[in-house]
Parts: sequence; C-alpha cells; structure tokens
Amino acid sequence: MLNRLKGLLDLASPTISPAAFRASMSTSSAQPEVATFASGCFWGVEHIFLKHFPPSDNKGILKTSVGYTGGKESSTNPDYRSVCGGTTGHAEAVRIEFDPTIVGYDQLVEFFYRTHDPTTPNRQGADAGTQYRSAIFTHSTEQEQIAKRVTEEVQAKHFTPNGTRIVTEIIPAGQWWDAEDYHQLYLFKNPSGYQCPTHRLHW
Repeated sequence: MLNRLKGLLDLASPTISPAAFRASMSTSSAQPEVATFASGCFWGVEHIFLKHFPPSDNKGILKTSVGYTGGKESSTNPDYRSVCGGTTGHAEAVRIEFDPTIVGYDQLVEFFYRTHDPTTPNRQGADAGTQYRSAIFTHSTEQEQIAKRVTEEVQAKHFTPNGTRIVTEIIPAGQWWDAEDYHQLYLFKNPSGYQCPTHRLHW
C-alpha cells in the first residue's frame, strides 16, 4: 500500500490519450461483450491485459477501464480512499470490452488465472484487504458456466498438483463505478510506478 501511495505522488506523469488503447469492432456481426475481473491492484491487472492483448494488434480486446464493483448496495459512488479503507466492500477491478469473434471469454478467464495468485484470499503480494480479492464478475449465465469450467481445468492442471486451491469468487456482476481518471492506464502513464509482483505470467 505504501508503495502505491508513493506512486501517486508522481506529478510528472505524461498525458496519454485513452484513444490509443482502444480498437474498433471487427467486420463481424457480433456485438462486443464485457468481462470483469478483480485480481489485486487494478493498475497491474489492466496493464498486463493490455500488454498481451494490445487493441492496436487486433487481438480481441477493444478497451479497458479500471473501477470498483462487488461492494455493499448502500455504498454508492465509491472513491479510491473509501475502497482502500475497506468499508465499502468493493473490489478493485478491470472492465474489458472484447470482440468474441477474435478472443473467447474462456481465453480471457484462463489469462486472468495465469497473471495473479488466485489461492490467497483478500491478498496479492503485499497488498492485503477485501479490495484485492480474486473475483470473476459474470455478465451472463453462459459466462458463469465458462468461468466455472475454466476454473476447474486450471485447478486440476496448475494447482492441485501443488496442493493449493483456487479461492476466486465467481459471482454475477453488479453495479460498476469507474475509478478516478488518474487511475486509468496508470502504468502506461507511469512506467516505473508500483506493480504488484504477482502480476506476471505464471505459466
């Protein structure tokens, strides 16, 4: 947490246009879909998805945003300070719009598991608290079924052999709140900023 707060003090951040990290839909008739994931500090989660699925390379991700979800119904319009205080129950999360004709939801779920530690409840690296929990917020019954199937497959292949268990929540998506502008694309604006060490390719 202290490292993250220090990162926010960097006032020399260059201005980056979000348009540079957005893509148009393919020529297919498919509508864009939304995937929502939480796996620790949302700076690193957004960064690693965009690093491996850059919209400019037409790999399926159209755009991303970081924000807050999964909190108490009574906690509306949460901000960074209140979420970090743990009183609202929200998770730091990434909302991904994607073209399902290019990248499948199952591929995004598998990548989500590859890029954090889903075995630690309410923690990623040194970041502890419910806001850092591992969660998949599904937007349809089909997404829920796919998320559960991929979770079972990843558990059997990568975690059962090590004697560890995935604790990721799989729950229906609720109200989404965009985080403050300075959080959007944070690690692209601040390449030397704090990044949780669990946000890397684990296999």
